[in-house]
Amino acid sequence: MSLPRAYVEHVAIRVPDVDRHVDFFREVLGLAIRDEQIADGARPRQVWVLGSVQLIEDPNFVGPEGRLAHLGIMVDDYEGVLARTAAWGAKVLPAGPNWLELPGGLNVEILQASAGAVEAALAINPRA
Repeated sequence: MSLPRAYVEHVAIRVPDVDRHVDFFREVLGLAIRDEQIADGARPRQVWVLGSVQLIEDPNFVGPEGRLAHLGIMVDDYEGVLARTAAWGAKVLPAGPNWLELPGGLNVEILQASAGAVEAALAINPRA
């Protein structure tokens, strides 16, 4: 009996400032907004970025408790992403140069994807 295949469609995390985090995903990783939900200006505001991340704005959240340990992010340009991350101002964690803490406390691990893997993953339509 073979095991089923699966992938993580999204990871939902609470952040104090959605816009600041969306800027990181767009400016450093090149990930665009996939969907956004604003209920007549009421909180929480939610944003989904390509690459399976859902950001839920909670201005009172000071975490990291109850948020998430870290996001593992596969990239097709490891060195370029790390260079843009340094310029962006993320803090490098003791685990290594690819372990980063963003403003607001979110930790991310940057991983080099094999050739074509990022394009293939982003070509998946999770709503199909």
